[in-house]
Amino acid sequence: MSIEKLIKENKGTIIDVRSRNEYSSGHVNGSRNIPLTEIPNSLDELKQLTAPLILCCASGMRSHQAETYLQEQGIECINGGSWLELNYLKFN
Repeated sequence: MSIEKLIKENKGTIIDVRSRNEYSSGHVNGSRNIPLTEIPNSLDELKQLTAPLILCCASGMRSHQAETYLQEQGIECINGGSWLELNYLKFN
């Protein structure tokens, strides 16, 4: 399923992997903030969330790193790229 379709149908869970400061300056409504550096210690929490996890950050680089790691852990996820793009999809 495409990212656009996941967002439009409100499926999955949006995880913003930016720092807490970045997240507090703007984010997708309803997303959860788990900074990239905290991902390895948050596996149990992440496994409990509605899949697929839609990962985002500022440009897509950190969310790509998170995607690679989480897929290696067997967690269904997809790199959503920039939070601004996801925000646009959610509200348009």
